[in-house]
Amino acid sequence: MLTVTGTRPRPRSLRRRAASLCAVLAALLGLMLAGATAASAHAALLSTDPAENTVVQTAPSEVTLHFSEQVTLSSDDLRVFDPSGKRVDSGPTGHAGSDDTTAQVQLIHGLAPGTYTVAWRAISADTHPVSGAFTFSYGHASATTAVAGEQATKGSPLVGALYGGSRSVQYGSYALLIGSVVMVLICWPGGVRLRSVQRLMLGGWAGLLLSTVAELLLRGPYAAASGLGGVFNLTLIQQSLGERLGTLLVVRILLLAAVGVFLSLLAGQAGIGRESGAEPRVGAGAAEDDPEAASRQERRLRVGLGAAWAVLAIALACTWALGDHASVGMQVALAVPLDMVHILSMACWLGGLATVLVGLRRPEAEGGVGAAQVARFSTIAMTSVAALVGTGVYQAWRGLGSWGALVSTTYGQLLLVKIGAVLVILAAAWVSRRWTAVLRAAPQPEPQPEPQPESEPQPGPDEAAGSDDPVRRAQLARQRALRAGVVTQRAREAAPARGMLLRSVLLEVTFAVIVLVVTTLLTNTAPGRAVTEQNAAIAATQNQPVNVTLPYSTGGPGDNANGKINIEIDPARTGLNTVHAYVFDNAGKPVDVPELDVSLSLAAKDLGPLPVTLDKVDLGHWAASNVELPLQGKWLLAVSIRSDAIDETTVSTTIEVG
Repeated sequence: MLTVTGTRPRPRSLRRRAASLCAVLAALLGLMLAGATAASAHAALLSTDPAENTVVQTAPSEVTLHFSEQVTLSSDDLRVFDPSGKRVDSGPTGHAGSDDTTAQVQLIHGLAPGTYTVAWRAISADTHPVSGAFTFSYGHASATTAVAGEQATKGSPLVGALYGGSRSVQYGSYALLIGSVVMVLICWPGGVRLRSVQRLMLGGWAGLLLSTVAELLLRGPYAAASGLGGVFNLTLIQQSLGERLGTLLVVRILLLAAVGVFLSLLAGQAGIGRESGAEPRVGAGAAEDDPEAASRQERRLRVGLGAAWAVLAIALACTWALGDHASVGMQVALAVPLDMVHILSMACWLGGLATVLVGLRRPEAEGGVGAAQVARFSTIAMTSVAALVGTGVYQAWRGLGSWGALVSTTYGQLLLVKIGAVLVILAAAWVSRRWTAVLRAAPQPEPQPEPQPESEPQPGPDEAAGSDDPVRRAQLARQRALRAGVVTQRAREAAPARGMLLRSVLLEVTFAVIVLVVTTLLTNTAPGRAVTEQNAAIAATQNQPVNVTLPYSTGGPGDNANGKINIEIDPARTGLNTVHAYVFDNAGKPVDVPELDVSLSLAAKDLGPLPVTLDKVDLGHWAASNVELPLQGKWLLAVSIRSDAIDETTVSTTIEVG
């Protein structure tokens, strides 16, 4: 509990401590803001070498991935599996030269022909991990244990759930901590003496501290796709501390240490630990004999505490804004401060609601929150809601980029759920505001003591002081409890609006929890704008005309028995396409062959083979126009070539039709 024992510090000493605390927090805030850099959001894999779903005729010595933005890599982020599921990568994963938008790993020598699976992971510039898997073939396609490669990128579901849960707890704890203190400092100073309010403050502080430490420990296994056993792996912890997110988490822990100091100052200023009806002692010496001087000192001290708390709250909000979507992409200089305003408004509103809910559960005559305090908080809540709406509209525009992304992307769908929950909260807040007005207008009768029944003997002096008879003491205790219950019930009946206000605030808090959970999911989801832009970039690189070269050998005599066949398909998309085929000998000169046939098959849809009728155009050149490809997917391109009357062969590869 926020209890203080011993002699209270003088106000001047408290002010010096508060000023020192503000200076330290301002320095930490400046360091964090200085470290903010611009980048894109969620790295996308643009191309690979060897290319995805292709057949190469020369054994590759390395695998290289090209991303849409800078990525951070660990030594085991790029894994290559042969057809049997055995790893064939050699050495650690790194960048290709000085290009930090790439990932590269060396392969062992002596690769056997077949289909290989590449599993990869990387950390985007916005601190979120991205992963995936693809295949390529050397020599010819074959059956492969692709599941092993795909599983290498998924990680532990338990680690993912705990990691996401820790982030949800952080948002909720931050809201409880910030909102309860704001409510006490501005609206309800007497509330800090209630143990239920103290528990809110300490619960928010402890929950935020523990969940931040949990995220720091879980970050390593979450980013490395390992199990829960990696939580205390010193190597993974060191890697996490080297990331920007790890640095921000450490800064948050240091700030929470300062929050602990602040809460002790607040406890001392409020006189917590004294009787609830006692007036706090704010000074010594002459101030004790001068109520006006004491009041001025108290106001100055409260202003100092409020300023210190504002710096603390802003600094804590920075640790989120600088580590999530706001810190990357477009308009970073504007997005980061607006995201901080969004987080602070959320905390003041939802945390203050929770404090009001606690205060409403206790009658005003017994120290509960009153109509005046609720009305004062209502003004803060309206201001917070206005800030939330304004910054939320900007965040939605920045994250979505188009109306279509609102329904076509996971980010947009989650945003719709969040908007719906916020609308319910706003409706409940409107009802709460109406009941608050009724509560302020209604007269508050003083609760009357319960009269003693005539048949019940009045307690004598000895009984009032306490009797040695345990049965009688129990009877007196039951009578006191009954009278207290009657007083409480009459207070509630005297102001029925208080009960209705309690219900509407409870509805607000319930949907606030939903908003916090959805917010956590949004922070771990690629923004709709980024998804749209990355899909367009991938389409621009992958939906290019197909151009493949296949070596062939019929085993017969003549210059045309061995050589290469070059096939071009333009635009390699569904609909009409143009096909060109070129035949060259080993010296690279065009040659004629008696027969050349091309067919296409889509095994996933059990379609084909579809023959392509080629017309000879020139020496070694055949072409076909208006070739219909009805479906997108991975098509098998087969080319049959006959070099004389009896010698022929068929070569094939997989192509992507967009």
